[in-house]
Amino acid sequence: MTPFPQPHRLRQFIERLAAVIDEQPGEAALIDQGQRLLAQLVAHDDWLPDELAQPDPERYQQYLLHCDSRQRFSVVSFVWGPGQQTPIHDHRVWGLIGMLRGAELSQAFVRDGQGRLVPQHAPVRLAPGQVEAVSPRVGDIHQVSNALQDQVSISIHVYGGNIGAVKRAVYAEDGREKPFISGYSNTHLPNLWDLSKENPTP
Repeated sequence: MTPFPQPHRLRQFIERLAAVIDEQPGEAALIDQGQRLLAQLVAHDDWLPDELAQPDPERYQQYLLHCDSRQRFSVVSFVWGPGQQTPIHDHRVWGLIGMLRGAELSQAFVRDGQGRLVPQHAPVRLAPGQVEAVSPRVGDIHQVSNALQDQVSISIHVYGGNIGAVKRAVYAEDGREKPFISGYSNTHLPNLWDLSKENPTP
C-alpha cells in the first residue's frame, strides 16, 4: 500500500484523540475536543494517499484509515464520486465529519407524529476545513451526498466505535428500518507506524 505522504498528521490526530478518550470526558466534551482536533487534521490536504482517495463509479467508498485497538474509535475516508449519496441512515455511536476536499451536503431527519422521517432543517453544506457532529444524543439520522456533480469530494469521518462492524440501520421515508453493517472498501490497513524512513539510523 502507498505510504502516507505526511503520516505525522494522522498519527498526531490519533494520539491526541486517544488521549482525550482516556480522560473519559462526557460525550459533549469529547465531541467538542474531537471537533477541534479533526479541524486541525482536515485543514491540510497533503496527507491522504491517492490509494485511499479513489472513487468508484457505482457507489461511495469507505476506506478504513485506523481503528483503535480496543475499538473505541475509528477513522475513515469517505470518497464520493460526482453526485453520489448515501441512503438515509444512522450510526448508533457519536461521529465527526471533517471535509477534506470538495463539498458535501448533510440532510438531517427526525420522525413526525406518524413515525415518518421528515427533514429537520435545510441541508448543511460542508466546505474544506469544516466539521460536523452526529450522535444519538444530538441527532443521528441523516443522508449525505456529494454536493458537486462534476468532481470527487472526500470527507474524513471519526466514529466512537469500529463503524464498519456496528449494527445500524438504513431507513425508508415512512420510517421503516433495514439493519446493515457497512464494512469497509479496503482489505488492507495502511501502515502509519513504521518510523524507520523518517528517523533513519546513522
